[in-house]
Amino acid sequence: MLRVLAVDDEVPALSELAFLLRQDARVEHVSTATDGGAALHDMVQMIADGERLDGVFLDVRMPGLDGLDLARLIGGFPTPPRLVFVSAHDCAVQAFELEAVDYLLKPVRPERLAEAVRRLSAAVTPPGAEEEDLETIPVELGGRTKFVARQDVCYAEAHGDYVRLHTAGAVYLVRMSLAALERRWAGAGFVRAHRSTLVNARHVSELRFDAGRVVLEVGGETLPVSRRHTRQVREQLVRQFRP
Repeated sequence: MLRVLAVDDEVPALSELAFLLRQDARVEHVSTATDGGAALHDMVQMIADGERLDGVFLDVRMPGLDGLDLARLIGGFPTPPRLVFVSAHDCAVQAFELEAVDYLLKPVRPERLAEAVRRLSAAVTPPGAEEEDLETIPVELGGRTKFVARQDVCYAEAHGDYVRLHTAGAVYLVRMSLAALERRWAGAGFVRAHRSTLVNARHVSELRFDAGRVVLEVGGETLPVSRRHTRQVREQLVRQFRP
């Protein structure tokens, strides 16, 4: 679970960022600061109190001590937190030079922030450490944003410019391509079973031949496996259930 600090001199933007971070199940605690000086003071106090700080979501352009200067000071800490820059301006080169985990453009989209949290979590997790799968994906439901746990998705299905996420109890529509979702969830147990289907191996209860083709039982549904993807699916299932 992550403990983070969000820094932005624009109060509405800071409030929105803090709200979205608090909705993410991977984030344990969110502190906020409205300028670089206050953020630096808070971080020094956290160190003195022995509190853990995993990451800083940092606006770039602020009056006084700006985000880039603050980032350089943070780099001198004995155990510096990882950085995620958040800005309405392009500072990708500076972010790279300061070894930031990610760089977000305002206005911050919930799905893009979720990816930044994933990268931050991966950056602060010790090599070889086992971490519970708490990745979430935001979906819009009648003016509300619901965060669906990745581990609850049985399979994803391409639907034009959207993807349908099938869980045990509901189907959600997300505006992104299946290829983009496959890249995002690479290494998380999802495998392409068909050009239009991405399957969560954890939810596969059966693989069998039916009328000369391979099919999977996934979350109570029968899904076909294309010839092109059959070998990949079988290898993924073997890895998934190998003791």
